[in-house]
Amino acid sequence: MLKRFLRLDFLPRSHDCGLLALRLGVAIPLFLKHGTEKLFRFHAMAAHFPNPLHIGAVPSLIFAMIADGICMPLLMVGLATRWAALWQFVNLFVAWAFVHHFVFFGPHGDHGELIVLYLAAMLTLFLAGAGRYSIDARLEDRRSEISNR
Repeated sequence: MLKRFLRLDFLPRSHDCGLLALRLGVAIPLFLKHGTEKLFRFHAMAAHFPNPLHIGAVPSLIFAMIADGICMPLLMVGLATRWAALWQFVNLFVAWAFVHHFVFFGPHGDHGELIVLYLAAMLTLFLAGAGRYSIDARLEDRRSEISNR
């Protein structure tokens, strides 16, 4: 009895539900905080946005806006999930490396832990895909139906 309780055998196991929870749990906050900010305040942000790769503040902001404002809704619904996760991973890694200088500990490391968690989530979604509860899975089902005809 204790063994079943410790393993939580009474709850159904589903990797697909876990991937859905991960997609929503990561994409919704990123979109609400950073995506909407970049989409609706683009002109105000363009003047002071960091330019970590020396491509210009506006191109850097466009890259980040695509990551936060477009890729996060794609992750929410599970469309082009692996590409969206990869784009966001690159965006987060560049921000952590060139803007935050890999700071994880210390007085200026307040974003380090959160960035690493987001990076881990994006890497997981890139490697695992969206799961069954996604538009990607529906498209794959549709494609296999057509090829079986």
